[in-house]
Amino acid sequence: MAKILMVITGSAVWTLADGTAHPSGFWAEEVSAPYLAFTAAGHDVVVATPGGVVPTMDPASLAPELNGGQENADAIAADLERVTALRQPVALEDVRLDEYAAVFYPGGHGPMEDLAVNAASGALLGEALASGKPLGIVCHGPAALLATGAEGGSPFAGYRVTAFTNAEETQSGFADRAPWLLQDRLVALGVDFQEGQPWAPYVVVDRNLYTGQNPASAAPLAADLVKALG
Repeated sequence: MAKILMVITGSAVWTLADGTAHPSGFWAEEVSAPYLAFTAAGHDVVVATPGGVVPTMDPASLAPELNGGQENADAIAADLERVTALRQPVALEDVRLDEYAAVFYPGGHGPMEDLAVNAASGALLGEALASGKPLGIVCHGPAALLATGAEGGSPFAGYRVTAFTNAEETQSGFADRAPWLLQDRLVALGVDFQEGQPWAPYVVVDRNLYTGQNPASAAPLAADLVKALG
């Protein structure tokens, strides 16, 4: 079957507007749900991070109050234990797109710290978009699009895209503390930003680009990628 590249933030913090280093990383469900969907369909998943560092899970992503209770949080934690590829990531800088059939970027606030300004990631995203291969990005993962070019000069300009919204950032309590808001930056980049209801699953497909708005969108987005791969 196919080989799928999962590009994950290497940052364990998110620097807030006041300079505070807030604990961060990747969002558990946005890694575990797609990984299990991909592997259940028979695909292999390779994890890549900047510098090949072992990625850090955002501790908030297993909070019971953010996962519908302790039971579901425990289930997600158990699922994450099955993501063996997290323990042996490859260096993002060494990735060759022609070795993969699809690319997937999960979120968490971590991508706003490192992938938003990572040149290797920006080049990979542009190459993946141009290749026609399925490219999936969810929640705060679209922060990586900011590394693909200046305002109006990104290859993603004009594409319909969703991501974690200003409304969701406000409801999560971070809008006033964030150095910038993802929705605002993506609009400035030139994408056609699509906004669904806060916290509800919402996936937008434009050509080979698949984006999801929030953690609840990770599983349906992964299902769409599996369908695209046949």
